[in-house]
Amino acid sequence: MFLAIVAIAMGVFLAFPLWHKMGSDGIHEASMTAFRLTFKATPVQTGIQPVYYVAGMAILVIGVAVFAIFKFRNRLMQSALCAVNSILMTVILATVVYQTFYKTAKLFDEGETGDYLIGFYALVVAMLANVAANRFIRRDEKLVKESNRMR
Repeated sequence: MFLAIVAIAMGVFLAFPLWHKMGSDGIHEASMTAFRLTFKATPVQTGIQPVYYVAGMAILVIGVAVFAIFKFRNRLMQSALCAVNSILMTVILATVVYQTFYKTAKLFDEGETGDYLIGFYALVVAMLANVAANRFIRRDEKLVKESNRMR
């Protein structure tokens, strides 16, 4: 169940915007999705920086989560796949924070950092669901080992 939540939340991460910042002058604007980072310097000049690697890692997380769902007979493999997903999602989170907070936020209005949107919070939900999935997988494995001892 939790691994399905991970896959759905990462789908939301891909579909919705992650971050947005509007300048105090109303002209400057920056936003980020899982696929691109756009910033408007003037009313006619817009820069687009592709960040396809973020989307690629998110798709990889979805694939690993779905694969782990079907490995229910091998709980140790499921636990290892959850660990891989944790690492991938941490890298995604660090990349998004770096791109928004350190790179793009300093283009204009350095005092204001912008707002994280629903896509970013979907990543946080996916990370929490992955931790919960790993915890329950380990608890099931412990329960199976204890029941084998009683026989």
